[in-house]
Parts: sequence; structure tokens; C-alpha cells
Amino acid sequence: MRQWLLIACIPALFLQSANAADYPRVRIETTAGNFTVELNDERAPLTVANFLRYVKDGYYKGTIFHRIVNGFVVQGGGYTVDLKPKKARDPIPNESGNGLSNRRMTIAMARTSKPHTADSQFYINLADNLDLDPKPTRWGYAVFGEVVEGSEVIDDIGYRPTSPQGSFEALPAAPVIIEKVVLLPASESN
Repeated sequence: MRQWLLIACIPALFLQSANAADYPRVRIETTAGNFTVELNDERAPLTVANFLRYVKDGYYKGTIFHRIVNGFVVQGGGYTVDLKPKKARDPIPNESGNGLSNRRMTIAMARTSKPHTADSQFYINLADNLDLDPKPTRWGYAVFGEVVEGSEVIDDIGYRPTSPQGSFEALPAAPVIIEKVVLLPASESN
């Protein structure tokens, strides 16, 4: 019986691995180092498609991580080094009810207090931030992937000193610049 159960489970393991390998991956190259993010286009199809449009357009090149809150998040994707906002496309619908949770090293869409206002900005969770998940009475923040390589780079960014400047209360003292974001070929996504 145990042998039959083991044999029955093996194909399921391969199927799960094959499905995970099908998710697109991007490498985010920054002045602090590089990291790779796997995007869950099954659970967050609109959000991933939106993010990949920005990637393919080269939108993130020269943007900064403008918000660093140690033990919480690092946020970027909307401002240049001189703190000028980049023009973003129209906001997308909030996909926070997709079953993905704001856990350590997940990537999610930043937004205003209104639920359907996410456009280009994203954040990476430095800790489990379950308060950002949806609740029965309110929208959450849409997780759409996770860091799968280079988490030490994210941790390093998260520990950097900040220096408030104008409305940027958690601005890094030295800029962390996104040099480019590259969609990896399927052969590198495995």
C-alpha cells in the first residue's frame, strides 16, 4: 500500500515542479546588486501583465527604491534619482484576493489608500506583513510574485540608512538605483 501511494505521488511532484517553472522570471539589476523575481501570472494575471509591460518598455531603468522601512518593505518603481515622478499608465484592478500573501520576500503592488490605484510602483516585503493582505471588510495589497534569487540584496537594501527629504520620509541616504529589469528567457527561469 505504501509503495503504491509513493508511486501515485511522484507524478504530482513533477507536475507541481513543471508548473512552477512555467512562471516568468525577471532579473532586477540595481546599484546594490541583482535579484530575481518569479511572477505568478496564474494567480495575478492582470498585475503580472502590467508589470511586464513596464519591464518590456524599459520603464524601470533609472528609477530608485524611494522608501526603505527596515523590517517592513523596500519600495520603488515610480521616481527618478532626482525624485521626479515618472509618468505611469492607468491604474489596474486590485488582485489582492488571489490567495497570495504578503510574506517575506514577496513582491506586491504599491497603491494609495484607494484599492484600485496601483500602477508602476511595487514593494518587496522584508518580513511577513499579513496586515497588508485583504480582509472581509477591506482590500489588501496585491502580491504577484516572490524573490527567488538574491534575497541578501533585498536585506542589504532594507538595512540602509535613510534620510528624510520633503515628502519622502524613508528615502535612502544614498540612492539605490534600478539599472534595468530583464525578462529572463524560459531556459533561465528553471
